[in-house]
Amino acid sequence: MTRAESLRIAESYRTHRWRASVANAFHGDDVRGIRVDTPDHRYEPAADDDSRPGWWVPGKTNVGIPYQWGGFDTPISFDHALKSGKYAGDIYTLRKRALLDDAVSDQACGIDCSGFISRCWRLDRSYSTRELAGLCEELADFSELKAGDLVNKNNVHALLFVEWVDTGKTRFVAYETGSPPTWKVLRHPISVAYVAGLHYRPYRYRGIKD
Repeated sequence: MTRAESLRIAESYRTHRWRASVANAFHGDDVRGIRVDTPDHRYEPAADDDSRPGWWVPGKTNVGIPYQWGGFDTPISFDHALKSGKYAGDIYTLRKRALLDDAVSDQACGIDCSGFISRCWRLDRSYSTRELAGLCEELADFSELKAGDLVNKNNVHALLFVEWVDTGKTRFVAYETGSPPTWKVLRHPISVAYVAGLHYRPYRYRGIKD
């Protein structure tokens, strides 16, 4: 796995164009009793929830693979899943975090933050944020980050580093999926002070090549 290849995979998720029907939107319990809320445009978080509203629209061309708790789809498998009637995405909740794998619906499709990193590194399965660091060397400082490296917080969230915004290395561009800022794969700038303040750490996958 090269750094350039990991970024190409990430970009394919960010730019993927897809269409869904109203059948791919769902808010309720699946057949196993697992709560599913797709991030479609009708989804609104509760007043006491600091989450984000949904975004994708049935019958329209949407861009970016949606977030799904426990998701590990590729763009191709995501499209096939939509055609088979699966739900497009499934938002994160505190209850899902408490239940971990028991809160993953096999009736939904999409990608979550650690599944996304696992795909970008072409791993054999989805590694959780609790496992990713074990595949890596921890860097001494954020300033050592290079394209395709990991910014991770155990059991919380993971981001794929792209590049530095400034020569002082105080801000960087990263790919991620989740909320905030929205329920899909995107690429945006983030400050080192912000992630460091939340106790994220920088890592380098042992299998990546320059």
